[in-house]
Amino acid sequence: MITPKSTARAVAVGASAGGVTALQTLICALPTDFPAAVVVVQHLDPHHRSRLAEVVGRHAHVPVKEAVDGELLGPGTVYIAPPDSHLIVSAGHVSLTSSGLVHFSRPSIDLLFTSVAETYGADAIGVVLTGSGRDGATGIRDIKQHGGTTMIQDPEEAQYPSMPQHARATGCIDYSLALAEIVPMIVTLLMPGGRTNGGDP
Repeated sequence: MITPKSTARAVAVGASAGGVTALQTLICALPTDFPAAVVVVQHLDPHHRSRLAEVVGRHAHVPVKEAVDGELLGPGTVYIAPPDSHLIVSAGHVSLTSSGLVHFSRPSIDLLFTSVAETYGADAIGVVLTGSGRDGATGIRDIKQHGGTTMIQDPEEAQYPSMPQHARATGCIDYSLALAEIVPMIVTLLMPGGRTNGGDP
């Protein structure tokens, strides 16, 4: 069940090594009227305060902020997981937890993606960007199994191709795209008649 109405769609993005530059490109491409919440996990040093929201939001056309426990997700805003906390979405709200590491990481892309899949179902979009390791592959499978749409940054283009390669190996990827093509595709999907509104991609 998707609640509340103002958070009817969500885009979950996961990145690791090389991800800051990729996130800058992706987030700066979001239009001012972007109709979904964007929730981001970037693997970060757990021992230092993060300036990631400030860095990637510097030239963005939408608000970019570090996620706060309990806050309501709203469309047209980017929420970034803080260091050393898992970001989980539940009933349209942020939940930050300090439960165990997943794939040696906290925050975990898999936990974010799975929670978005369970909350938004077919109205979820999952995107795996550059990164080392396999975090995100399990979550991408969950998004696909719940009827959502899945994307990866083309491994040939990614600075670190391991994460998108592992996601692709699940057989659950709808689109493998150059970084510059990801936001235009998402915008197309979110338009009336797009897949997240019940149409075909």
